[in-house]
Amino acid sequence: MSTTSSDIVVFGATGFTGRLITRYLVSHPQFTQGSFSFAIAARSQSKLHALVQELKLPSSINIVQVDVTDFKSVEAAVQRARVVINTIGPYWRWGTPVVKACARNGVHYVDLTGESVWIKDIVNEFDYLATKTGAIIVPSCGYDSVPSDVSAYLSNKTLKAHGDYDVATSISGQIVRGGISGGTLNTIFTILEDVPQDKLRESARDYSLSPVRGEVFPAFRLLYEQVIPGETSVPGSFFLMAPGNTKLVQRTFGLLELQTITATQSGSSAEATKIARRERYGSSFAYEEFLIMSSRFSAIAFSTMFMTGFLLLARLSPLRWLLKKFVPAPGSGPSEESMEKGFFEIINHTTSTSTPPVHVKTVFKGDRDPGYALTAIMISESALSLLLPPISKPAPPSKTSSLPEGLPTLAKKGGILTPMTAFGDVLITRLLDTGRFSYESHIVGEPSNSERRKDI
Repeated sequence: MSTTSSDIVVFGATGFTGRLITRYLVSHPQFTQGSFSFAIAARSQSKLHALVQELKLPSSINIVQVDVTDFKSVEAAVQRARVVINTIGPYWRWGTPVVKACARNGVHYVDLTGESVWIKDIVNEFDYLATKTGAIIVPSCGYDSVPSDVSAYLSNKTLKAHGDYDVATSISGQIVRGGISGGTLNTIFTILEDVPQDKLRESARDYSLSPVRGEVFPAFRLLYEQVIPGETSVPGSFFLMAPGNTKLVQRTFGLLELQTITATQSGSSAEATKIARRERYGSSFAYEEFLIMSSRFSAIAFSTMFMTGFLLLARLSPLRWLLKKFVPAPGSGPSEESMEKGFFEIINHTTSTSTPPVHVKTVFKGDRDPGYALTAIMISESALSLLLPPISKPAPPSKTSSLPEGLPTLAKKGGILTPMTAFGDVLITRLLDTGRFSYESHIVGEPSNSERRKDI
C-alpha cells in the first residue's frame, strides 16, 4: 500500500463508476500535463492491481488499500489526499466514516449520493466541524444533482444580469436516456430496508437540507406542466430523482439566502453584501422538476404506474427479495455501446417575483449516459475545481488561498456545500471545456446571445 500523498484519491476505484472515473482522470489533459496526481483506493488489493492492468495505468498513480469499515484505515488514506472522490455506496451504510475523516483533517470531499436522508445526517454531524477545518464537503456531484443545480443557478444568473430581480418559481423538465447499475439498485433497496422510517419522513420534507425555508410546490402530482410564454406547453410525469434533486437545489437556495442575511446583519463590506445579494435566489424561491413526456395521457399513466410500483416495492418485502434475484449485481453497469447512446437535456423555466414577471429559459445538455459516463466527468471536474483553474481560463495560483481563483465565497469558508455553492462558474466552465456539455440561457422574448451565454 502506497504512503505517497496525491492530489486526489478515488475511493471505490474498482467499482463500475470508479473505473469510469479512473479512466477519465488518467486521460485528462491536466493529468497528462503533470498538473495533478491521483491515487486509486479500494478494499481489495488484487482488484486494484487488476484495474492497473486493465486500464494500463502509469506507475505514477498510487495504489491505496482502504477498508471503509475501519476508521483508522479511512483516516490514513484521507490524510494523504487534498480531495477525496468517494464512490462507495450506499452512502447511508458506508459514507459517514469517509466524511468524518475529511472534516476532521481539512480534506475536501465529493461524492455521487442521491440519498437526502444521509446528507441530512452529515450536515447535522459535520457541517460545523468542516467550517472550522476548512474542508469543503460536497455531496451529489454526479447526475444526482449537478444538472438540476446548474440549471437553477444559470437561470438566476441570467435573471440578475437583466435587472434587480428575485426568483419566484424555478421549474425544470428533464429528458434522459441512460442505463442503471447494480450499485444504484442496491442503494434503493438499502434505503427502503435499513433507514428508520422517522428519518425518511423527516428528510422527505421540503427544505429538510436547507438552513432557510422558501416556498413550495405540491409534493406529488400525476401531471406536471411547463408553460413558457410563446411555446407549446410541455407535459411531464413524476421523476424518480426529483425529490433528491429538489432537496439539493433547496439547500443551494438556503445557503445563498443565509449568506445574504449574514452579510447584511454582520456589517460586511459593501462589496461582499453586493455579491451576496447578486448570488441569492430570493426569499420567495420555489423549485420543482419532472420528467418530460410526449403527452398528458402518457404523463399521467407513467406517474400512476411508477407510484403504484414504488409503493408495492416499499411495502412488500417478498417483492424486493424476488427482484434482487434478477437485478444486476453491484459493480455491473451499462455497456460501452449503451453509454455512448445516452444523453440528458434539462429545460429550466424561471420567473421573477416582479409584476409583470420576467421569464428565463435555460437549457443544459449532456452527451453520453448521464448516470455513468457523464457522472464520471461531473464528479472528476468537481474535484479538479478545488485544485486547478479550468483549461480555458488559466490563472496564477492564489497568494491568499490554497484554492483556485473564481470559486464562490462559501467555498472559502468550508462546510457541507452543494455543487453550485462550492464550485459555481468554475465547474460550469470545466464541463463546457470537455465538449460533452452545452447550455443556453436567455430572457424569454429576447434573442439569445451566444457570446453572452459562454461568458460565465
